[in-house]
Amino acid sequence: MGKLSKLYLSAISLLLSCSCSDKKSEAEIVQDKELAVKTFEEGSHLLQGSPQSMTRIEKAIALDTTYAEAIRELSVAYLKRGMPHKWKPIFNRAVKHDAKTWQPYRGYLYLWFYRDYEKAIADFNASDTLTPNFIDQPQGHSVDYWRGIAYLGLKDYKNSIAYWDKHIKKETEETGEDWVEINAFLYRGIAYYESGNKEKALENFNKVIHYFEQSADAKYYKAKILLENGDNKGAEALVNEAIADFNAGFYNNRAYVETLRQLYPVHLQTLKQNILR
Repeated sequence: MGKLSKLYLSAISLLLSCSCSDKKSEAEIVQDKELAVKTFEEGSHLLQGSPQSMTRIEKAIALDTTYAEAIRELSVAYLKRGMPHKWKPIFNRAVKHDAKTWQPYRGYLYLWFYRDYEKAIADFNASDTLTPNFIDQPQGHSVDYWRGIAYLGLKDYKNSIAYWDKHIKKETEETGEDWVEINAFLYRGIAYYESGNKEKALENFNKVIHYFEQSADAKYYKAKILLENGDNKGAEALVNEAIADFNAGFYNNRAYVETLRQLYPVHLQTLKQNILR
């Protein structure tokens, strides 16, 4: 029995010794993190989603399992290939390790790639808590801008308009109304139009046309309002302009995905037919 106890204690001592020797020092951890960044950045020129790029990212993550930027980049190839079962668990790891940066960005992806408006809004709302003194701007627009679109997707016009008002007010105060992204006025106009307030809708579509003369979307909606108000002549002239703008490429669209309330030639042709009846 005594021999067994001694053997048991010796085994425990050996395991503890191995465990301690396997544990990395702070200097080694810092070195691995630096090497992970170097490995990741050296392959930034590689085609996104290519085997070479994916291998390089996986090597970086193996060196630093908390490297959120690399983890996020690893998920992108699956996102753009329409593989949510692969994308989501990887992206969630990025959020776990750097929620301030990647949670609002995940909201953007929920919004555009999956049209999951409620999850998008939840992530945008979370960003307010994570950065209470800062309005996050994933993909170049404020979370208020994206919430305006998400609530429009839910047909919650009251909240959509409220967030457009907030976004436009802040941008106007900081840089002037002429620097506000025109799609903010476009989408606020659509929210007003779909909620039955044609007067306010027209104000917003006119702003789009004022600041950016060629806009198939704004002219399409304005033509609809003119037709509903009995101005067939004005509506016909405007829809013809909208068709010309569309053909010239001046319409609201996005890379990779269909934008919310995407305008297509059939919409313009149908409106024109209704005007000419």
